[in-house]
Amino acid sequence: MFSELETQNANRMDSLRSRWDVISARVVAILTAAMGVVNVISATMPAVRERLRLLEQFSPLEVTRGSRLATVLAGFALLLLSTNLWRRKQAAWLLTIAVLVASAFSHLLKGLDYEEASIAVLLALFIFSLRSHFHARSDVPSVRQGIRVLFSAVLFTLAYGTVGFYLLDRHFKVRFELIPALTQTLAMFAEFATPGLQPVTRFGRYFVDSIYIIAGATLSYGFFMLVRPVLLRQPATAEERERARETVEAHGRSPLAQMTLFDDKSYFFSAGGTLIAYVVKGRVALALGDPIGRGEEAKASIMEFKKFCAGNDWDPCFYQTHPEYLPMYKETGFKFFSIGEEAIVDLSAFTLEGKAGKEFRNVANRLGKLGHHVDILEPPLSRELVSQLKTVSDEWLLMMHGSEMRFSLGWFDDDYVRNGRVAVARTAEGHVSAFANIVPEYQRNEVSLDLMRRVHQIENGTMDFLFASLFDWAKKAGYATFNLGLSGLSGIGEKSDDPAVEKVLRLLSDNLSRFYNFKGLHAFKEKFHPVWEPRYLVYSESANLPAVVAALIRAHSGDNFLWEYLRR
Repeated sequence: MFSELETQNANRMDSLRSRWDVISARVVAILTAAMGVVNVISATMPAVRERLRLLEQFSPLEVTRGSRLATVLAGFALLLLSTNLWRRKQAAWLLTIAVLVASAFSHLLKGLDYEEASIAVLLALFIFSLRSHFHARSDVPSVRQGIRVLFSAVLFTLAYGTVGFYLLDRHFKVRFELIPALTQTLAMFAEFATPGLQPVTRFGRYFVDSIYIIAGATLSYGFFMLVRPVLLRQPATAEERERARETVEAHGRSPLAQMTLFDDKSYFFSAGGTLIAYVVKGRVALALGDPIGRGEEAKASIMEFKKFCAGNDWDPCFYQTHPEYLPMYKETGFKFFSIGEEAIVDLSAFTLEGKAGKEFRNVANRLGKLGHHVDILEPPLSRELVSQLKTVSDEWLLMMHGSEMRFSLGWFDDDYVRNGRVAVARTAEGHVSAFANIVPEYQRNEVSLDLMRRVHQIENGTMDFLFASLFDWAKKAGYATFNLGLSGLSGIGEKSDDPAVEKVLRLLSDNLSRFYNFKGLHAFKEKFHPVWEPRYLVYSESANLPAVVAALIRAHSGDNFLWEYLRR
């Protein structure tokens, strides 16, 4: 009992520290953005005459003008950095301190504005004291590339401007030798409007503008690389995949458990050994289903995964989660909404006898008389059969004008199909007309399916015949339930207290049906009278939902989904 209280208190303290870290980082981000605005406004205001006269005794006019421009650029830099401070980026923390120090000098040099300079220094000291609150890493190879790009951008821009002014001086009123050409290029970055630089041709004006365009593009790219989130460049190792397989076999309890073993997944193992399978798309770490492991470890594994993602500058998200886990997600700071319902058939109530089974019995009898039959085949399948199934799969994909989906679904892979049970519907001539592969759920007395493929020309009722045969086989094999999978957007936004996002999705469902036949698939599953169980999308912040949706599309349909869709 005492140990339980200690654990609860420790978890409560961790939660408070985590909230304080988030609040501190966001306060810093807001203050940095405000300082950026102050810089921009200050640079547009005239200097105090007495201070300016005093400053001119020690500093040339060109330095004062250049400092005014530097103040503006520092302001824009602080505005950009504030968004990355909000994400608690280490690189942004360091860059912000450097920019604030430079900003303080620019305020002094442009007009002895010690008020703004003091604020910049105090803010830099405040941010420096909060070093431990900024622990989101950038992608190390990208940081190295960003530094190289920034250094190269400066050298290339200087060389480009110098050589250009030297060779193209006929396009300007001033004749440039080599050293004056270099001086003119440097002057362009001290002040936007440079006296004496007067193009006399259209090409001359274009060249001047091109210097700023090249510098802006390369510097922006370098900045982006410095704050880029960690990229997953290496797939899971063989040891990680083996450990994941052992964990799934020992604790898997849903149709998604099998999908976590596919080679598009990476793996996170908590301190207690719980598995979370995920993919990273952009800044989103998209976990498939709930944590797989001992039930008492679930909440701790969610918290550990959240910290792991924060350290890599990823937004964690869990796709297709069960209702029983929702309290844990809520306690660890996540939000959620329903994305549809899973159709689960109670096999004890399924029968082909009597009035209840009349519809399927009639279909089975009619097709049986025509010579059709369904075989449940055990692995390993022959190469010849796998080749026949591949032909059916390719025809189905062509008919659907689509390509293989991934992430929460399987795709036709020879080894995957060969090494699992498959239900095959054949015609009287022995040709494969449809098939479905059967997916285990390991520790749950339930069976599911993944791939459902058929040829274009098919006898009416073949798919009903295939499913009725599957249910009959599963019931005789001793399974309690048969999971028909998720019916997307089913049952969402129907209640008055449902989240607003569900109601929006419900309104959009009719338009989304042009891309995917949600209603047709739901109607097909409904004829088997299943029990409908809700499934959820768990996310961190509402502002991240557009990125989460984009990540889901990329995870399921590929990174080139939009291009492929437009091409088709």
